[in-house]
Amino acid sequence: MPRLAFTNIDVFTSRALEGNQLAVFTDGSGLTTEQMQTIARETNYSETTFVIPRSFEETKEKGHRVRIFTVNEELPFAGHPTLGTAWVLRGIGGADEITLDLNVGKVPVRFSTEDGQPFGEMRQRDPEFGQIHAREDLARALRISADEIADDVPIHTVSTGMHFVIVPIRKLTTLQKLSFNYSNAVEYLAKTDGKFLYFVSRETVDPKARLHARMIFYNGEDPATGSAAGCTAAWLAMHGVAKSDERVLIEQGIETKRPSQLFVRAEKKSDSVVNVRVGGRAVEVARGELYF
Repeated sequence: MPRLAFTNIDVFTSRALEGNQLAVFTDGSGLTTEQMQTIARETNYSETTFVIPRSFEETKEKGHRVRIFTVNEELPFAGHPTLGTAWVLRGIGGADEITLDLNVGKVPVRFSTEDGQPFGEMRQRDPEFGQIHAREDLARALRISADEIADDVPIHTVSTGMHFVIVPIRKLTTLQKLSFNYSNAVEYLAKTDGKFLYFVSRETVDPKARLHARMIFYNGEDPATGSAAGCTAAWLAMHGVAKSDERVLIEQGIETKRPSQLFVRAEKKSDSVVNVRVGGRAVEVARGELYF
């Protein structure tokens, strides 16, 4: 009977039982894709990761092989699983930089000490900017007023490995009360180049934060979405909401009672954005074994 060791870690928080939950299986050797997907459904977290051990030489050359699953599908990239898995691997090996070999390619995570606490920051792929969406079309799909969507910055699809539609909501209260039919959103997204919607408001709960964010998808509401935060960092830099390489705090997860802090930055060079980084902290909360 296989016994699979796992670590549960809360990501994008310095406090246990907040942030975004992640299960990291540190040895997924021999598991089929179907078994990984079934285990991900069993954990029922927004994502579960599986480390496929390599030799020291291969790890040094290619990075740690990691696969990421939601309850429904395998993802090429996701932010909090990347940071959380690197955090667990750092605890095992002690390196200050961990490179993950994901389906989207290599993603390095560098660790430092800030305010006396460990801090990890991943560098995501350079962004790709896609479709600019019409306020009226999206508002109709969400069944909200177009006036509730800001008109001084665009609704823009951005990808650093996963295509998010960044939707700027004018008022914090609107975003806090946001409720929509997810199937309508899926129907809208199917006609676009986006996979998920990421809602942001420049009005925040924490005065230190620049954006308040929410991400609702088929597994409910995500407390912290590092992949979307990277896309948002690129969006901020491209449209002048943040200065080039300025670190910005995004607050997320407040509505789910799992507050999260995501620190993002990106550089704008001429008409392009590069060097997208997303950082934060994490807390280990449990270890155990799964057997079947």
